[in-house]
Amino acid sequence: MGEITNVMEYQAIAKQRLPKMAYDYYASGAEDEWTLQENREAFSRILFRPRILIDVSKIDMTTTVLGFKISMPIMIAPSAFQKMAHPDGEYATARAASAAGTIMTLSSWATSSVEEVASTGPGIRFFQLYVYKDRKVVEQLVRRAERAGFKAIALTVDTPRLGRREADIKNRFVLPPNLTLKNFEGLDLGKMDQAADSGLASYVAGQIDRTLSWKDVKWLQTITTLPILVKGVITGEDTRLAVESGAAGIIVSNHGARQLDYVPATISALEEVVKAARGQLPVFLDGGVRRGTDVFKALALGAAGIFIGRPVVFSLAAAGEAGVSNVLRMLRDEFELTMALSGCTTIADITRNHIITESDKLSVMPSRL
Repeated sequence: MGEITNVMEYQAIAKQRLPKMAYDYYASGAEDEWTLQENREAFSRILFRPRILIDVSKIDMTTTVLGFKISMPIMIAPSAFQKMAHPDGEYATARAASAAGTIMTLSSWATSSVEEVASTGPGIRFFQLYVYKDRKVVEQLVRRAERAGFKAIALTVDTPRLGRREADIKNRFVLPPNLTLKNFEGLDLGKMDQAADSGLASYVAGQIDRTLSWKDVKWLQTITTLPILVKGVITGEDTRLAVESGAAGIIVSNHGARQLDYVPATISALEEVVKAARGQLPVFLDGGVRRGTDVFKALALGAAGIFIGRPVVFSLAAAGEAGVSNVLRMLRDEFELTMALSGCTTIADITRNHIITESDKLSVMPSRL
């Protein structure tokens, strides 16, 4: 495998190792994949304003998320079907996250159940939820996650229908026969049938509730005491509604550019959401984070932390648990270096004044004193 020096190098290894259908499922975005590219490129248009001659001999990256102390503001996003990448799948990811002192979010569509992931040992874990048409299924699943020690629900709100992922259509994507959606196995909802296009798209059309609305965020609060993060917000208007609905936090997400193409990169949407939240709830971000510099930029724009998705499945495919651990370590090391070279010793030191965005460039001031 040679010396891996950054997170992105795992993708090429994963492409070699995985069957085409599995790799394309993880790697592809919706339609023209404009947003997929933009999720990365938007980060590259944000520049730094580092401060100098500050004692950076000690750097503290610890932070708290929903009251839980974690080692760094870098967490793991929900990614479905992880056993397609590696036989250990979600088990490996859970162990790597726990060892790194950070949070793993388990997908509803995991190939390991909430109970199985809980059995890997201690760790702070969130559960990502899709709302099925049969609300009894939802209630049962949320209660199982709660019993298994999961600490929050990340409600995905941008998927009333599945985005048009052309690679999956071409490949007639379906889960390999040895794998099931483990959380739904006992409910006769664990299997995905072959379809004329994408098996997943057909499954979503048959099972996921298109009537989902803000009132359902309140409904969820009646069936669980767990805090609810609303995942998939990219506008100020929806941020205000999330606050009103009693959400515990927001994840600025465009579903890894897999839903509606030509929406902004999440890093481009972040500041609008943070301003609309007015400090009433924490705002997180996923999508396109591949460097420690990206983490710093997100925090400078007001994010309370970030979640990574594809780097986890690609590193899992390349090297199992050790790969995921290495991704978390590399991002941590890069983030620590970025903090030091920017003159920040704690997360609280990272401010909007440490970066220049495109909008700033249009009104460049000689100084921000």
